[in-house]
Amino acid sequence: MRKITIVGAGQAGLVLGTGLRKNGYDVTIVTNRTGEEVHSGSILSGQGMFNETLDIERELGMNHWDNEYPKLNGIQFSVADGTSNKAISWSSKFTKGHANSIDQRLKMPIWMDEFEKIGGRLLIKDVTLADLDAFAAESDLVLVASGKGDIVKMFERDSNKSTFDKPMRGLAMAYVKNPETANQDFVGLRFNLVPGVGEAVFLPALTTSGLCDIFSFEAIPGGDMDRFNGKITDPEEHLGVMLSVLKKHLPWEAERYENAELVDKNATLAGRFPPTIRKPIGTLPSGAIVMGLADAVCLNDPLTGQGSNNATVAAKVYLDRILAHEDREFDANWMQGTFDKFWEYAKYVVEWTNMFLLPPPPHLLAIISAAESNPKIAARIADGFSNPKNFFPWFMEEEAAEDYIKSFK
Repeated sequence: MRKITIVGAGQAGLVLGTGLRKNGYDVTIVTNRTGEEVHSGSILSGQGMFNETLDIERELGMNHWDNEYPKLNGIQFSVADGTSNKAISWSSKFTKGHANSIDQRLKMPIWMDEFEKIGGRLLIKDVTLADLDAFAAESDLVLVASGKGDIVKMFERDSNKSTFDKPMRGLAMAYVKNPETANQDFVGLRFNLVPGVGEAVFLPALTTSGLCDIFSFEAIPGGDMDRFNGKITDPEEHLGVMLSVLKKHLPWEAERYENAELVDKNATLAGRFPPTIRKPIGTLPSGAIVMGLADAVCLNDPLTGQGSNNATVAAKVYLDRILAHEDREFDANWMQGTFDKFWEYAKYVVEWTNMFLLPPPPHLLAIISAAESNPKIAARIADGFSNPKNFFPWFMEEEAAEDYIKSFK
């Protein structure tokens, strides 16, 4: 039986570990927190998941919340005009399937328990380079699926694939009680763009205490939305500042949250990082090699809500490649080839997200504006969130965008 060790019990590590275990592999997942510690800890992300990646969870029997979570049925898009009004506003339901967001404090502990129930080994420890060497000596393959900590530095930044070398947005997030969400006809992801200030994204979710709303800011550094760079530590103050920014720039959203309360004391998050693509192979002091997975080697800005989706696609690609490799050695060529296969998908996600991190080009605003009066364009944008490859070239390239808009005239 082939032995695989995965460092990191997040979306990618647990999807891959579960898939391998269900195919008879000896799998150990190493993480620095127990399920109970994750459950009682701080929120980790907004974790919006779209239809195509939800299908991967379904294939592996990991969709435990199908009858509990709010089914997000579309995208609502607004552009502020600088005077607290909307310059552009439209909404569209997905033409296929739905999306969801399940608090990872709820999701990961259950997945960890399920992984152990099917015979996987869960090891709780902080991992050092020496530990990785020990894992490599006893495993056929070691995968690093954690995007944080010193061990990620062993994967070299790929300057050819990394567009930015500094944070392009400051993230602030809160989970709040919003019991009316489930009764609305349009239950979806609401994306608001405030030119020169940043973006605000809202979505209904399932948290540890039931239904909630997640709202997050993607602040342009130095702008009026950028107020959380280590300056606010009290959760209630954090929420209060977010609400005051909403009232100023997005009053139509602020109306929803006049009586908002945090779902718990750990329901806020703030931070920033440069979007970074790293080379997938790391060499240990012993000379052994290990491979990076998901955020460890493809850290995308969360603006477009693709983090958990990227992680799931990566896990599926790696799973298929491992199963197809059978009993052959997992050498450097296999590792690079596996990452290249994942990059065939991820490069579209990264380029699409990066477009939004820069001042929007005229053709992008033209497409978004055209969607306001053309439901087919709006639906195509909404469906693209499930697989961003579908945004190319009509959404990304000026000439293709112009031709696409003209095709409706």
